[in-house]
Amino acid sequence: MTTKNELVAAVAEQAKLTKAAAAAAVDATFDAIAASLKAGEEVKLIGFGSFSVVTRAAREGRNPRTGNPVKIEASKAPKFTPGKGLKETVNG
Repeated sequence: MTTKNELVAAVAEQAKLTKAAAAAAVDATFDAIAASLKAGEEVKLIGFGSFSVVTRAAREGRNPRTGNPVKIEASKAPKFTPGKGLKETVNG
Protein backbone atom coordinates (compact mmCIF):
# COMPACT_ATOMS: atom_id res chain seq x y z
CA MET A 1 0.00 0.00 0.00
CA THR A 2 1.50 3.27 -1.05
CA THR A 3 -1.28 5.85 -0.99
CA LYS A 4 -3.88 7.10 1.44
CA ASN A 5 -6.64 5.64 -0.77
CA GLU A 6 -5.01 2.20 -0.56
CA LEU A 7 -4.73 2.57 3.23
CA VAL A 8 -8.43 3.48 3.43
CA ALA A 9 -9.33 0.46 1.29
CA ALA A 10 -7.26 -1.86 3.52
CA VAL A 11 -8.82 -0.44 6.71
CA ALA A 12 -12.30 -0.79 5.20
CA GLU A 13 -11.67 -4.42 4.31
CA GLN A 14 -10.02 -5.46 7.58
CA ALA A 15 -12.49 -3.63 9.84
CA LYS A 16 -15.49 -4.49 7.65
CA LEU A 17 -16.41 -0.81 7.20
CA THR A 18 -17.56 1.15 4.21
CA LYS A 19 -14.84 3.08 2.44
CA ALA A 20 -16.48 6.33 3.58
CA ALA A 21 -16.40 5.23 7.24
CA ALA A 22 -12.81 4.00 6.89
CA ALA A 23 -11.78 7.29 5.26
CA ALA A 24 -13.37 9.21 8.14
CA ALA A 25 -11.52 7.03 10.67
CA VAL A 26 -8.17 7.43 8.91
CA ASP A 27 -8.65 11.21 8.59
CA ALA A 28 -9.65 11.48 12.26
CA THR A 29 -6.55 9.52 13.27
CA PHE A 30 -4.24 11.74 11.22
CA ASP A 31 -5.97 14.89 12.53
CA ALA A 32 -5.64 13.74 16.16
CA ILE A 33 -1.94 12.98 15.73
CA ALA A 34 -1.32 16.35 14.03
CA ALA A 35 -3.25 18.25 16.73
CA SER A 36 -1.24 16.57 19.50
CA LEU A 37 2.04 17.36 17.77
CA LYS A 38 0.97 20.97 17.22
CA ALA A 39 0.26 21.23 20.97
CA GLY A 40 3.79 19.98 21.66
CA GLU A 41 2.67 16.56 22.90
CA GLU A 42 4.22 13.23 21.98
CA VAL A 43 1.98 10.49 20.55
CA LYS A 44 2.99 6.96 21.61
CA LEU A 45 1.39 3.95 19.92
CA ILE A 46 2.74 0.96 21.83
CA GLY A 47 4.15 -1.67 19.47
CA PHE A 48 3.95 0.69 16.48
CA GLY A 49 6.01 3.78 17.28
CA SER A 50 6.11 7.33 18.59
CA PHE A 51 5.49 10.67 16.94
CA SER A 52 7.20 13.73 18.40
CA VAL A 53 8.32 17.24 17.46
CA VAL A 54 11.99 18.14 17.21
CA THR A 55 13.36 21.67 17.16
CA ARG A 56 16.01 22.44 14.58
CA ALA A 57 18.39 25.24 15.49
CA ALA A 58 19.07 28.16 13.19
CA ARG A 59 22.11 27.57 11.04
CA GLU A 60 23.97 28.80 8.01
CA GLY A 61 23.62 26.95 4.72
CA ARG A 62 24.72 27.58 1.16
CA ASN A 63 22.73 28.41 -1.95
CA PRO A 64 23.49 25.45 -4.27
CA ARG A 65 23.42 27.64 -7.40
CA THR A 66 25.64 30.48 -6.25
CA GLY A 67 27.47 29.06 -3.26
CA ASN A 68 26.56 32.17 -1.26
CA PRO A 69 25.86 31.72 2.46
CA VAL A 70 22.17 31.65 3.40
CA LYS A 71 20.65 31.97 6.89
CA ILE A 72 18.32 29.05 7.67
CA GLU A 73 15.91 29.94 10.47
CA ALA A 74 15.10 27.67 13.42
CA SER A 75 12.13 25.39 12.81
CA LYS A 76 10.12 22.53 14.22
CA ALA A 77 9.70 19.22 12.42
CA PRO A 78 7.69 16.05 13.08
CA LYS A 79 9.68 12.92 13.89
CA PHE A 80 8.64 9.26 13.89
CA THR A 81 10.49 6.61 15.86
CA PRO A 82 9.40 3.04 15.08
CA GLY A 83 8.54 0.76 17.98
CA LYS A 84 9.89 -2.71 18.67
CA GLY A 85 6.82 -4.46 17.26
CA LEU A 86 7.00 -2.57 13.95
CA LYS A 87 10.73 -3.20 13.65
CA GLU A 88 10.20 -6.93 14.22
CA THR A 89 7.39 -7.03 11.65
CA VAL A 90 9.51 -5.30 9.02
CA ASN A 91 12.59 -7.43 9.70
CA GLY A 92 10.67 -10.64 9.37
